[in-house]
Amino acid sequence: MNILLWHVHGSWTTSFVHGKHRYLVPATPDRGPYGLGRARTYTWPESATEVSPEQLRDAEVDVVILQRPEELDLATEWLGRRPGRDLPAIYVEHNTPKDGDVPHSRHPMADRDDLLIAHVTAFNELFWDTGATRTTVVDHGIVPPAVEYTGELDRLAVVINEPVRRWRVTGTDLLPRFAEIAPLDVFGMKVAGLADYLGLPADRLMSHDDVPQHRMHAELARRRAYLHLCRWTSLGLSLIEAMSIGMPVVALATTEAAMAVPPDAGALSTRVDTLLAAADRFVAQPQQARRAGLAARAAARERYGLDRFLADWDRLLEEEVCG
Repeated sequence: MNILLWHVHGSWTTSFVHGKHRYLVPATPDRGPYGLGRARTYTWPESATEVSPEQLRDAEVDVVILQRPEELDLATEWLGRRPGRDLPAIYVEHNTPKDGDVPHSRHPMADRDDLLIAHVTAFNELFWDTGATRTTVVDHGIVPPAVEYTGELDRLAVVINEPVRRWRVTGTDLLPRFAEIAPLDVFGMKVAGLADYLGLPADRLMSHDDVPQHRMHAELARRRAYLHLCRWTSLGLSLIEAMSIGMPVVALATTEAAMAVPPDAGALSTRVDTLLAAADRFVAQPQQARRAGLAARAAARERYGLDRFLADWDRLLEEEVCG
């Protein structure tokens, strides 16, 4: 199939474009949010092709993958065809509702009969009110990281994008408490200067801003444990990637993390003191950390494998496009 989709979430799109189809990814001269084009810090196959808005007018498109409400009108303008009316459309919902009205949050694509909403977690499907719009869940899948856990550094790894802006959502306010246990390495976008913002010395928190994925994985694998303090996000693919590497996890038992992280893969709790104790234990006892990491790796590879993810999407695309 020829699939039109925007590059919105790097890790998810990386998995998606590893399928057997041709992926048309809009690219604009400014490389802005609606024309980012191919990834720069992820490895994508050649089947993911950049197209300009002008080229889309005459492009053969079998299905449109929408990920933001405004893409519906944008696709109509660029294609000259209306997704959901003139060609099939699937709306992928990546996020938990953040409108301040949980549990009554109304999805922007609610009560439509012209598209399907595909949630990336069952938690998201549960918490969004989509009315009469058809929904399904396609659990995440990841391209397996090409590194194995060593855990030789008695440091804790964290992956957060925009930790200052998102603050309590990503648990950024909790980081200083864990920095007392062990030094933190924070990877992600817009993490530069985080130590100063939190009032931490540089030897307790080091930022690694927008590191290419393969390099980030190699660095994560050297840290003793992975710290996941998100209060209200969907299910970060970096968490699954860390588990697949073989890292033990210290995580808040919130949203879909409660389903993704089995008890023997580390520590999962809503009590921060429990997580602090677990982090301290993993730093002090490398062999215990390694055992938990093996359980994390087995769980991640069983549930979030790339082959399962792509097979699920192939079935869904076949149903929506071919009936």
